[in-house]
Amino acid sequence: MYDYHVHSHFSTDCDVNMEEMIQKAISIGLKEICFTDHIDYDYQDSSINFEFDIPSYMAHINNLVEKYKKNIKILRGVEIGIQPHIVKKCDELVMKEKFDFIISSIHTADKKDIHVGDFFVGKTPKEAYTQYFNELLICTKSFKNFNVLGHMNLLKRYHHHVEIQDIKNYFDIIEEIFRTLIYTGKGIEVNTSGFRYGLGETVPCKELLSFYKSLGGEIITVGSDAHTPEQLACKFNDTYDLLREIGFKYITIFENRQHTFKKI
Repeated sequence: MYDYHVHSHFSTDCDVNMEEMIQKAISIGLKEICFTDHIDYDYQDSSINFEFDIPSYMAHINNLVEKYKKNIKILRGVEIGIQPHIVKKCDELVMKEKFDFIISSIHTADKKDIHVGDFFVGKTPKEAYTQYFNELLICTKSFKNFNVLGHMNLLKRYHHHVEIQDIKNYFDIIEEIFRTLIYTGKGIEVNTSGFRYGLGETVPCKELLSFYKSLGGEIITVGSDAHTPEQLACKFNDTYDLLREIGFKYITIFENRQHTFKKI
């Protein structure tokens, strides 16, 4: 198994050392682990700084790559919180750094925080979902240097803030997002955090994954979005079964931003 969405103490919202994550990954038999710690420029909660010192990050990972090279493959990744007004800054960041893998995620929209719920204030559920997907489309078209979209339809995870919507009502926007990804050689992740957030399913859900597949989408990674060792590879066997059921024969892994398909 390959967990391509893992956090460590370099993410502001995680206090677990990388080595602890790696040791757990080895104990459960993971073949690869990719650290994707948060960089969110202009994050809309001034009390949180979702940035880290990249040279220290790379040096720390490089030491662990060498230490554990006989036990597990460790990749250098990042999860970038994208917003339309910071696309240029994000492109400049990844152009000068040697990441193996880059997730593009939206954590804020309309310049408001999704997690605490500011984004939803004054919007109907339909308005919130429409704005979220429109900003995701804008960023997908303008941000050039990433590999997969992270936890697409994140809003479903925040059902305590906004009523869950019928995703088919947004398929016109989503189709344009998917076609943009497919045309530019990018993909989506299947994020298994939905299980621990009470959704009983992955993010995105089966319906969206099937839609992506029907349009010709092939590049797909699986990540736990782990912030603790116990969350690593959460529900991966069930997720692989789901992907096979939909018709996917491969998942994708990365090195030096280049993808390789691995049979499920």
